[in-house]
Amino acid sequence: MTSPNNKHPDWAESLYERLAEDDEGRVCKDISDEACQETPGNFLYTLIANTLSSLADKLASAKTTLPWLLLHLGGPSWMLSLLVPIRESGSMLPQMLIGALVRRQAIRKWVWVWGGGLQGSCLLLMGWVALVLEGALAGYSLLGLLILFSLARGACSVAFKDVQGKTIPKTRRGRLGGWISALSGGVTLAIGLLLGMLQNQDSSWFYAGLLLLASACWFLAALVFSRIVEFPGATEGGANGLTEAFKKLNLLKDDRLFRKFVVARALAMGSGLAAPFYLALARDDLGGALVLLGLFIAVEGLAGLISSPIWGRWADQSSRKVFSNASALAGGLSLLVALVSLLSLPSSLTWGLYLLCFLGLGIAHAGVRLGRKTYMVDMAGGNKRTDYVAVSNSVIGALLLLTGLLGALTALFSVQATLILLGSAGLASALISRNWKEVSG
Repeated sequence: MTSPNNKHPDWAESLYERLAEDDEGRVCKDISDEACQETPGNFLYTLIANTLSSLADKLASAKTTLPWLLLHLGGPSWMLSLLVPIRESGSMLPQMLIGALVRRQAIRKWVWVWGGGLQGSCLLLMGWVALVLEGALAGYSLLGLLILFSLARGACSVAFKDVQGKTIPKTRRGRLGGWISALSGGVTLAIGLLLGMLQNQDSSWFYAGLLLLASACWFLAALVFSRIVEFPGATEGGANGLTEAFKKLNLLKDDRLFRKFVVARALAMGSGLAAPFYLALARDDLGGALVLLGLFIAVEGLAGLISSPIWGRWADQSSRKVFSNASALAGGLSLLVALVSLLSLPSSLTWGLYLLCFLGLGIAHAGVRLGRKTYMVDMAGGNKRTDYVAVSNSVIGALLLLTGLLGALTALFSVQATLILLGSAGLASALISRNWKEVSG
């Protein structure tokens, strides 16, 4: 049943109004009138598709699942230090080129759809690797597939922010991101708790099952995202390829607000990079049982479930404050974990401390991501938004890869020193971002 004054079923309108808190007249800020008419449906399709993709990312996480799988298959231990940098920087480094290609498309949702299908295919092949290969060959195969996966993720990243900017009103984008993280976090929590009870299921079939489930989530997400109603946008600026993309680097020199954003974002990278080092210290102190993997996955899901709706609503009021406070929390926790690991504490207490700090890091990372994404989308419009996303992600990708390699080298001598470095950078990011111009609300 559809109300006479709208294009969507009553249940879709009602659900959108509840989730977006948009019950006193349709908010249409920063989008076209025709896009505004499609907002309820687009909001729900975006919510479902990105919840599925976020769940897939957690099931096949480079911070938890892939390290455990690599060790199970007998891959070289030095490869562990490359998983997160490849996963993150591989999706960011090519984005100046990808951004130029995306700008050529009047309808950009199909870039996300094809990218999602490619990511699902990579995870499907990783499941095959888990069942068939072992040793160094398995490790190199996983790294190669992870590189391809990350490149596809980069295309999705550029396309999503642009599609969101065209289809979701300003002041409702943070709420959308919050609900995506919360829903995927709730499902991840349940799966992690289930893993914690399957202590005797540490087999290749078990890991393959996780990867196949993540693959199915991506295929379904691509199908749902294709249902979004997107109207044609501007295509200027997409004709010069890589040359045009490099010219956009001038934004860092000419745009002071954007430059401050990139600097603070670079210093906040520790909210994502620190997680494997938390796990490394926990494995050293508590062992590598599957129950530990399950608990860390559950805690990661719980962090998104309890924090993201709050971060999201706050981000619509002040994405600057969300980013700053979340960066401070991540930095402080990394310094705390480094200190705790140096103390001789009972294992019963150590379990609780590591899990609690990992929960706090997950909450902080959710805030950092939501804060910077909402700030980025609100800071610019049209093709300028695409340029901002492409340049900042490409620069951050290069710095992330360098930081990851340096962090891995430092970790050979002291994991605690790496955490102190990342934690201090997070606190510096918090101070810098407090002086950003307010663009949300």
